[in-house]
Amino acid sequence: MSEDRAAKTVWRIDVADEAGTLALAKEFATLLKSGDTLTLAGDLGAGKTTFARAIIRALMNDPSVEAPSPTFTLMQIYENDALRIVHADFYRIESGAELAGLGWDEEVEDAIVLVEWAERAPEALPQDRIDLRLSFVDGENRDARRITVSGHGAFAARLSSFKSLRELLRREGWSEASRRFLMGDASTRAYELLEKPDGARAILMISPPRPDGPPVRYGKPYSAIARLAENVKPFVALANGLRAHGLSAPKIFGQDLDAGLLIVEDLGREGVVDANGPIPERYLEAAGALAHLHAQALPDTLPVDGAGNYHIPPYDLDALLIEADLLLDWYVGHIKSNVASGARAIFANLWRTALIDVVGAPPTWTLRDYHSPNLLWLAEREGVQRVGVIDFQDCVLGHPAYDMASLGQDARVTVSDDLELKLLAHYARLRREADESFDMAAFAKAYMILAAQRATKVLGIFARLNQRDGKPQYLAHLPRVESYLRKSLRHPALAEIKAWYEANLPGLFHDA
Repeated sequence: MSEDRAAKTVWRIDVADEAGTLALAKEFATLLKSGDTLTLAGDLGAGKTTFARAIIRALMNDPSVEAPSPTFTLMQIYENDALRIVHADFYRIESGAELAGLGWDEEVEDAIVLVEWAERAPEALPQDRIDLRLSFVDGENRDARRITVSGHGAFAARLSSFKSLRELLRREGWSEASRRFLMGDASTRAYELLEKPDGARAILMISPPRPDGPPVRYGKPYSAIARLAENVKPFVALANGLRAHGLSAPKIFGQDLDAGLLIVEDLGREGVVDANGPIPERYLEAAGALAHLHAQALPDTLPVDGAGNYHIPPYDLDALLIEADLLLDWYVGHIKSNVASGARAIFANLWRTALIDVVGAPPTWTLRDYHSPNLLWLAEREGVQRVGVIDFQDCVLGHPAYDMASLGQDARVTVSDDLELKLLAHYARLRREADESFDMAAFAKAYMILAAQRATKVLGIFARLNQRDGKPQYLAHLPRVESYLRKSLRHPALAEIKAWYEANLPGLFHDA
């Protein structure tokens, strides 16, 4: 038996009355998704059907659903456009063989399955499941219950995370808040909007620790070489650090670092783009926010409450080069091309040469994804604090031109040549006002090199999101990123790299 199959998590919860039991059932409804099985055990009258009914009503978002006990019908089916629920009772079953004649396997496929008296036919149960037992605990209070929940197999980790989330919400005073899914991003993170009855809002960030992938180079996984955050500790450190240095990053209201759970300030939904594309005033302020940050002496180590210090990693050659390799690993296959091993080696050497001076420059905080999806507009604030910044946990110590390239060549929305030049001029003016020695020529060269490296990386990432992760919507951005890459490659410092692209990926330049 694999470690995952053998895993088990047990959680005991005491509730004082039926209202507490029903509230807990509604919480469990948020844990369940299609394909999951939850069994309910307990003495007669312990509340198995009541618990199941509350789950069904919550899942169906319909408090009027009757959901009677399926003791005599054996199965009750509930469906809507989003899900299918099978509520079963095995009390009258002698063995799992009887279920075959009822079409059990077909009925439960891709459904959320709730089973009372499941112990009568254990062979019909999947190994990955939740077992829940309701017990009487107080002879004088017949409504009090002890609810023992066991997560088996893959559910062990899910139940542990669910428990951690419930405890965090209660500890920080958000247990009564409604929860609404906001979004997931290109990573494994998910976000929910929390809203209390009094209208107070916050964002729940769910970002479980990143498991190590397979070793890809030097015996290390890609995430380690590329300096990607493996947990939420960097987010907490940088959020506090950015606010301390004058920018608008979310306040941290609550945290469970081990579980990867944060409750953070809701900075709203107003962005820096509209239906017509970038809003110039807001992009210029975003460039100003970077200039404000880069003009400061920034530490390489930040404190994290309850977790010591966080050391910001360097954006070194290994990280920049393995990112560029994503183009070879994913984009080349996407365009139905191929690159010989000798050409791959030349590609690496050319990029290494181009990036050496960039890596050797005095570093600053490189937030890494400083572009429209992660920039919010806070009209009620003043100056650079009108730009709200999120999604900065992968921050590294790198060249200040990198984030300007992320902004000036935004992968998600087309930034015109005119606006890009205005952004660079605005940034340079602010930097020069703060430091007369600021070298705009050197900055512009680094900007084009890093813009080309970023476009190279992003082409690989968007192709990977389609091929590996089943997210084809990112392919719509490829033409824009290809255009940015062609533009950056025109810089004299990238002449040899441009020649490599023309020789090995000529399709990039057709009809350009």
